[in-house]
Amino acid sequence: MTAVLRWLGYIQSSHLPLPELLKFVLFANFSIVGMNVSLMWNSVGFYQIAKLSMIPVSCFLEVVMDKIQYSRDTKLSIAVVLLGVGVCTVTDVSVNTRGFIAAFIAVWSTSLQQYYVHHLQRRYNLSSFNLLGHTAPAQAGTLLLFGPFLDYWLTDKRVDAYSYNLVSVMFIILSCTIAVGTNLSQFICIGRFTAVSFQVLGHMKTIFVLIMGFFFFGKEGLNLHVVLGMIIAVAGMIWYGNASSKPGGKEHRSLSLPTSRQ
Repeated sequence: MTAVLRWLGYIQSSHLPLPELLKFVLFANFSIVGMNVSLMWNSVGFYQIAKLSMIPVSCFLEVVMDKIQYSRDTKLSIAVVLLGVGVCTVTDVSVNTRGFIAAFIAVWSTSLQQYYVHHLQRRYNLSSFNLLGHTAPAQAGTLLLFGPFLDYWLTDKRVDAYSYNLVSVMFIILSCTIAVGTNLSQFICIGRFTAVSFQVLGHMKTIFVLIMGFFFFGKEGLNLHVVLGMIIAVAGMIWYGNASSKPGGKEHRSLSLPTSRQ
């Protein structure tokens, strides 16, 4: 896919230092593995809580690394989004030691990966396509090399021993196609805005998933607290969009240098 985009002219010649590339690939790969292992070892409720915690972690990274300052309304709108999504998604919550460790790794690696999507585009003047052209081949190569061994260690099943058929191959191709679109939209959105905005507005996807689930699989899960959670979350997203776009809603802190009097 990278070669096709390069041939079509979407990816131009650009430079990304090797240490930065390796750092990004490390965070991205830990994110992919961590999120899947977290879902495998944790209850769905705790998995959702871990996903929600990416928003405050992303805020922390922006405050510490980019010296971003949030207004009171922006902070409150983020809290409203967290409350709304939590109400409509978090049900049973059970946690164990290995699940907590997997979730911790997943949250921090994903937050760092998304932070660096914005950071690298801004620092090295890279477009979303160019950054994807640098990182996608390295990610694919490392996951192809280490993935089967890690999968066998976690599941005690070999990838090459799987009985492939037409349906499974079609779903693999469909999954890969969706992944390309997901990665590209992530790079474009975070490059244009920030990781925090991507996380906050990205929870609209959670709302759509719930709505589609009600349409396709019945309305037994549709109850008052789920609908209330959706309304709160959407209201928080609208508030966040308005608050963060206002002057002072989200801005870099200016560090004043000390002056000497004579």
